[in-house]
Amino acid sequence: MALSVAMITKNAEKRLRECLESVSFADEIVIVDSGSTDDTAEIAAEFNARWYVEPWKGYGPQKNSALDKCAHDWVLVIDADERVPKHTATQILKVLSASGTADAYSFRRKNYFHGKWIRVGDWWPDDVIRLVRKSEGRYERPVHEIWATGGRIKKLDCEIEHFSFDSYTDMFRVANDYSTSLAEYMYGAGRKASPVDAVLHACWAFGRSYFLRLGFTAGFDGLMIAYTKALGTFMKYIKLYELGKFGRG
Repeated sequence: MALSVAMITKNAEKRLRECLESVSFADEIVIVDSGSTDDTAEIAAEFNARWYVEPWKGYGPQKNSALDKCAHDWVLVIDADERVPKHTATQILKVLSASGTADAYSFRRKNYFHGKWIRVGDWWPDDVIRLVRKSEGRYERPVHEIWATGGRIKKLDCEIEHFSFDSYTDMFRVANDYSTSLAEYMYGAGRKASPVDAVLHACWAFGRSYFLRLGFTAGFDGLMIAYTKALGTFMKYIKLYELGKFGRG
């Protein structure tokens, strides 16, 4: 069966070329961009990607827009900071050539930081659904989007590589941005929180990542990953508390 690749981007020039090279086995590449000002568009053109520019609608809606533009029913949804290893590409093609036994497939995601694969904490195993039959599902939620389907989901014994953060500063920035989006989403859904909730959830997030999931074995990076997870969790709930008490301002 033919395969489309769907991607959303904004100012992704740093990682995009390696990503597109890794999915060159697909029949088409569809990119929905939300206003890049760097060389993202020029790099996409090198790979004959079908290019669209749309206002940002949130992760789930933006990915759904990319899916809708794909010509084929089977779609590999990939982020610009991810790569598909050759053995994973082979497995994908094998699944499609056999017509598949499911309506969506998940992969283990190998998260890299400071040149190392972080194989403990919340970063491994990191299962993500990425190969989907678009007619059988949609993405839900504007942040931390999930693939919703009534069909069967199957795990593939292969990985996708992820190179998301360049530095601790980058991790802090993303934690702040995501916590704002998540708080807004939870507030809109009628959720409430207190400062005590923020502290308790943050402590649990740190303990789970650093102790229960052996993050301490990754050295100082493991400590910072657990700390950033806890910080993002704290900010999410304290921002939700603030929205509930004072509104959007």
